[in-house]
Amino acid sequence: MKSKKQIIDFIKKQHVAFISSVDNGGFPNMKAMLMPRKIDGNDFYFTTNTSSVRVSQYRKNEKASIYFFNKGCFHYEGVMLIGTMEVLENAEVKQTLWRMGDKMFYKKGVTDPDYCVLKFTAAKGRHYLDLKTESFDF
Repeated sequence: MKSKKQIIDFIKKQHVAFISSVDNGGFPNMKAMLMPRKIDGNDFYFTTNTSSVRVSQYRKNEKASIYFFNKGCFHYEGVMLIGTMEVLENAEVKQTLWRMGDKMFYKKGVTDPDYCVLKFTAAKGRHYLDLKTESFDF
């Protein structure tokens, strides 16, 4: 089984993250996102629009998963993490994750009310490689 460090190293090499939420009907919803801005232990930080569907869903139901994969010529590897997603709107965390190019999306800058941070906290996961899967606690 891969160590937590190996899993995080794998995640950091990817270019796209998939995040899932649960809608009002109890069905999973998935969306491709830019990679997390920060990874700190079990916490993964994404930035998004406060007005987005996902933010609305996470406020009602914090259950979430995130998925990363690499499709090579001969190997397919994927990691799914399961946990909770919290919507953060405090100025300190928003400032910490702000990047210069973000103003293109959030015209009012770091204080734009439509700019927020999603904090995913992983509890467990599954790793897939070469037709084998393993569950793990994170």
